[in-house]
Parts: sequence; C-alpha cells; structure tokens
Amino acid sequence: MTGSAQPRRVVALGMPRHATGPLAAPITAPEPFADAAARKLKDTQLRANLGHATRTIRDKRAAVVAEVDDWEALRDRAAAVKDDVIARLPELLARFASAATAAGATVHHAADAQQANDIVLGLVQAEQADRVVKVKSMTTQEIGLNEVLEAAGIAAIETDLAELIVQLAHDKPSHILVPAIHYNRSQIRDLFALRMPGFAADSDDPAQLAGAARRYLREQFLSAQVGVCGANFAVAETGSLVIVESEGNGRMCLTLPRTLIAVVGIEKLVPHMADLGDFLRLLPRSSTGERMNPYTSIFTGVTPGDGPQQLHIVLLDNGRGAVAADPVGKQALRCIRCSACLNVCPVYERVGGHAYGSVYPGPIGAILSPQLTGQQAGHNRSLPYASTLCGACYDVCPVKINIPEILVHLRQTGPKPLAERQLMSALSWVMRDRRRWKAALRAARAGSAPLRLMTRRRGHTLRRAPWPLSAWTAHRDAPLPAQESFRDWWRRTHE
Repeated sequence: MTGSAQPRRVVALGMPRHATGPLAAPITAPEPFADAAARKLKDTQLRANLGHATRTIRDKRAAVVAEVDDWEALRDRAAAVKDDVIARLPELLARFASAATAAGATVHHAADAQQANDIVLGLVQAEQADRVVKVKSMTTQEIGLNEVLEAAGIAAIETDLAELIVQLAHDKPSHILVPAIHYNRSQIRDLFALRMPGFAADSDDPAQLAGAARRYLREQFLSAQVGVCGANFAVAETGSLVIVESEGNGRMCLTLPRTLIAVVGIEKLVPHMADLGDFLRLLPRSSTGERMNPYTSIFTGVTPGDGPQQLHIVLLDNGRGAVAADPVGKQALRCIRCSACLNVCPVYERVGGHAYGSVYPGPIGAILSPQLTGQQAGHNRSLPYASTLCGACYDVCPVKINIPEILVHLRQTGPKPLAERQLMSALSWVMRDRRRWKAALRAARAGSAPLRLMTRRRGHTLRRAPWPLSAWTAHRDAPLPAQESFRDWWRRTHE
C-alpha cells in the first residue's frame, strides 16, 4: 500500500535523455534556474512564440470565466474537495481500489517511479507488444516511462498532437497544457517534412499539418495492442477514471487496444461522482479557455466484448504521501494540471518551460518538483526562487493553491549557504530596533556614495556589486539606498 509512512525511493522526475532533433537544443543535466533563464532570455523566437500563445490563452480564459456568476464559489468548493482528499488519502485509496477491482480492473500500488516503471514494463512485455500508444500524461513523463520502454525495445508513441511534435523533435515539453508551445507552425512544418513518414507539404497551414498527423496516428491506433494513459480524476466511490481532452486521440487509446494501463497519481482522487461537476466546469475554462472539453471519457473496469479486456491501474505515490504531511506545501496536491498559472506568470512567459529543468514547469513546477524529489536535488534548490511573488498565479488557480505562500515556505525551509543565513540573522537583529535601523540606513547611504557615481546613468541601480554581494547581482540588479529617507524628508519639509 502507498502512504506517507511507507519507505520510498525518491526518483528524479524523468526527462528525455538527449535532444537530437534539428529544432531542439541539446538536453543536458538540469542546471540552476537562473543560469538556464539567462540563456533562454536571449532566444527572441522563443519569447515571441510564448508571448503570443500565453496572451491568446489568457484572453480566452478571462472571457469564459467572466460568464460564470459563481466562479469564486466553484473555486472554494473544489479546493475543499481536494483538501478532503489529502486529509483522507489512505481511506480513499482503499475505497477506490476496492471499487475498481470489483468492476474488473487490476489495481497496483507503486511507491516510487522505479516500481511504477517495473509494473508497466512487465505488463507490456507480458502482452509481447513492441509498441504502445499513449494518451498525454504528465505522470508518465514524471516517472520517465517512455525512456524505460525505449530501453527495453518498446516504442511509446505519443498521440496528442503537441506531444507528438515534441517527440518527433527529440525534445521535451515546455508547457503542461501545450507541450509544443515553444514551436511556431513553420518550425512544425520543417519538422514534419524531416520526420513524418509521407509528409511532403510545402504549406504550414494548420489543417494540413493536423491532417498529416491524423493519417500517421490512425495506423498506430488500429494496430497497437496496448494503450497507456493517466487520468485527470479518479472517483473513489465507483473506481472510475476520468480523462478530458480536446482531440479525440485519447478516446482512440482508451477503446481500441486490448490492454489499457493507467498510471495515476494518488492525488487525482475525488470522493464521489457528484464532485466531478465543479471540476469539469473549472478545468476547461482555466486550461483552454473553453466552456467544456470536447471529449470527456469516464470509464469503470472492464466490459466483456467492449473496449479493452484488461485494465491495469497503477496508483503512484512518488513523494506525494510526504507532501501531504507538510501543513503548507500540501496545497500543491490540489493541482488539476490546468496550467493557468503558467499562462499568467511573467517569468514563465519570458524564459519558457525548459528553464525549470523539470517535467512540471512554471509556478506549479517551482513548488511541486522540489517537494516531490527534494530541495537538495540539484536544480530543485533554485526553483523556489524562480518567481517574482506577484501573486498572479494564486489569483487564477481554479483550486486556490497559494503558490506564493508555498514558494516563501520552501525558501525558508530549503538549504541556504552559511553566509546567507548569517546575513539574514544580522538583518533581523538590526530591523528589530528602530534606532538600530535608522543608524543602519544612514550608514548605507553614506557607504553607497561612491557607487552612486558609478550608476548615475542607470537610475541608481547596481548591476555588479563587489564580493560577497556579487552573488546577488549575478542574476539581479540591486537598487541603492535612497539619498533621503521618508522620515527625513517629512521632517525637512513639514517641521
């Protein structure tokens, strides 16, 4: 059984090993966010692609949300449901497993990514399949399932159009909802001409590009014996899985193969079927700016002679049980993967998803990845700082995850250099006393006089400070102290 008390092996979120496509930059080990962001800021095409796409999605979302009179009440109810799930995870997991098993499914429990991959690989090999068709799934990306299958000689074919584009480019997704958001249609045309069998069109017309992908994927759907999916929601009451999508490829994967394997994060549970109503109103408006999803599939167990005759459900912990025990960080498990926070984030819009070095990019990735795989894990240490704390992500989150609060929480609890801890302790001591603070401000103004001459043309902003403050200005500008405090100005002009 999964749960926070169970010993677990923490496995880093899986990523494709190399990007060898003509349009993708080489993928190496994730680097600190600040270093990756500095490179991405120089990519003008990336910024243009991201800016256009995120503005379009934001505008569509704002229009359809404005139509809902009880939007805030919907958010409150959905947040309450997810908090109830987090509080009762073991109970609801047992209820879901019992109901799904009674309906003919086989339920597996995986404590971490390695166990989940071992289970899925064993099931595919038992079917003697050399390929699987996949529904878009962040959870299978998290555990690196495609790479595990590939290493065993099994092709994992992504059937979502954007995921297919990324896969053909040997690239990695940069957005939760729109994985190929960093490509424009001319780049996609060039990629299809190089990698898509039978594609020779000169046009970058979206209809032609989609038609080529449809013809290619139809052959895969009709011949695959195994399908792999995730789930947007899992209903504990009935053992049902729910998948929402926009293209219809998911329904092909859910109905045509003989065997279907679903890898589902344990936080995807909802207690009752009646709970789905609010989420199915919130999710499409928050993600694609639509009133409802074009395709919503709800399936329970196995029906003889109709659809897959084997349904395996792998319930994945991979750190979620530990996150549920954090009184502040557990809010992150409310996430329904709508990506609304990415579309309003000024940081994400300028650097894209690859800079985060994680399957989960943007604001939600900045709080989720460090909690799932540990803040000590390489680039995770820098992710809580990949934010301006402007709060736009909290304002649009359909389940009211207070992302800025969690970012501050992770900054406070995460690893800090000794020098930084000592500096913050000293500042805390100075700021606790009014007289000490006033004296410090006077000293800062006097000490900054030489630097003020150096920055006269830059609005009194220091871009390169001497050591040890150079660690701060390596990635950000430092404003110099004002030449006169507000108190001094008031005293001079009003007394």
